[in-house]
Amino acid sequence: MVALVPDVMRRYDIPEPYEKLKEMTRGRDVTQESIQEFVQGLELLDEPKSILLNLSPLSYIGAAEELAKVHSWHLFETLLLR
Repeated sequence: MVALVPDVMRRYDIPEPYEKLKEMTRGRDVTQESIQEFVQGLELLDEPKSILLNLSPLSYIGAAEELAKVHSWHLFETLLLR
Protein backbone atom coordinates (compact mmCIF):
# COMPACT_ATOMS: atom_id res chain seq x y z
CA MET A 1 0.00 0.00 0.00
CA VAL A 2 2.96 2.31 0.49
CA ALA A 3 3.44 2.13 -3.28
CA LEU A 4 0.16 4.00 -3.70
CA VAL A 5 1.54 7.10 -1.94
CA PRO A 6 3.89 8.20 -4.77
CA ASP A 7 1.12 7.59 -7.31
CA VAL A 8 -1.15 10.01 -5.46
CA MET A 9 1.72 12.47 -5.03
CA ARG A 10 2.39 12.38 -8.77
CA ARG A 11 -1.29 12.88 -9.55
CA TYR A 12 -1.27 16.06 -7.49
CA ASP A 13 1.99 17.31 -9.04
CA ILE A 14 4.17 16.86 -5.98
CA PRO A 15 7.71 16.74 -7.37
CA GLU A 16 9.97 13.70 -6.93
CA PRO A 17 7.44 11.44 -5.20
CA TYR A 18 9.53 8.26 -5.25
CA GLU A 19 12.64 10.05 -4.10
CA LYS A 20 10.80 11.63 -1.17
CA LEU A 21 9.33 8.31 -0.09
CA LYS A 22 12.70 6.60 -0.49
CA GLU A 23 14.32 9.27 1.67
CA MET A 24 11.68 8.70 4.36
CA THR A 25 12.08 4.92 4.34
CA ARG A 26 15.78 4.31 3.69
CA GLY A 27 17.48 2.73 6.68
CA ARG A 28 14.40 3.06 8.87
CA ASP A 29 11.59 0.82 9.99
CA VAL A 30 8.48 1.56 7.98
CA THR A 31 5.49 1.56 10.29
CA GLN A 32 1.91 2.69 10.00
CA GLU A 33 2.82 5.66 12.16
CA SER A 34 5.81 6.69 10.01
CA ILE A 35 3.73 6.46 6.84
CA GLN A 36 0.91 8.49 8.39
CA GLU A 37 3.40 11.11 9.55
CA PHE A 38 4.82 11.28 6.02
CA VAL A 39 1.35 11.64 4.48
CA GLN A 40 0.37 14.31 7.03
CA GLY A 41 3.35 16.37 5.86
CA LEU A 42 2.34 16.27 2.20
CA GLU A 43 0.75 19.26 0.55
CA LEU A 44 -2.40 17.45 -0.55
CA LEU A 45 -6.06 18.32 -0.52
CA ASP A 46 -7.98 16.95 2.44
CA GLU A 47 -9.78 14.21 0.46
CA PRO A 48 -6.75 12.39 -1.01
CA LYS A 49 -4.84 12.86 2.23
CA SER A 50 -7.73 11.33 4.18
CA ILE A 51 -7.93 8.39 1.77
CA LEU A 52 -4.21 7.68 2.17
CA LEU A 53 -4.38 8.00 5.95
CA ASN A 54 -7.27 5.54 6.17
CA LEU A 55 -5.91 2.86 3.85
CA SER A 56 -5.46 -0.58 5.27
CA PRO A 57 -5.06 -4.03 3.75
CA LEU A 58 -8.76 -4.56 4.39
CA SER A 59 -9.86 -1.31 2.75
CA TYR A 60 -7.53 -1.40 -0.26
CA ILE A 61 -7.56 -4.29 -2.65
CA GLY A 62 -6.86 -2.29 -5.79
CA ALA A 63 -8.00 -4.12 -8.91
CA ALA A 64 -7.50 -7.55 -7.36
CA GLU A 65 -11.19 -8.45 -7.23
CA GLU A 66 -11.82 -7.51 -10.88
CA LEU A 67 -8.61 -9.19 -12.06
CA ALA A 68 -9.56 -12.36 -10.22
CA LYS A 69 -12.97 -12.41 -11.91
CA VAL A 70 -11.50 -11.90 -15.37
CA HIS A 71 -8.76 -14.47 -14.80
CA SER A 72 -11.20 -17.01 -13.38
CA TRP A 73 -13.55 -16.61 -16.33
CA HIS A 74 -10.67 -16.90 -18.82
CA LEU A 75 -9.43 -20.04 -17.07
CA PHE A 76 -12.95 -21.51 -17.10
CA GLU A 77 -13.31 -20.81 -20.84
CA THR A 78 -9.92 -22.34 -21.56
CA LEU A 79 -10.75 -25.53 -19.69
CA LEU A 80 -14.22 -25.68 -21.19
CA LEU A 81 -12.95 -25.38 -24.76
CA ARG A 82 -10.40 -28.19 -24.43
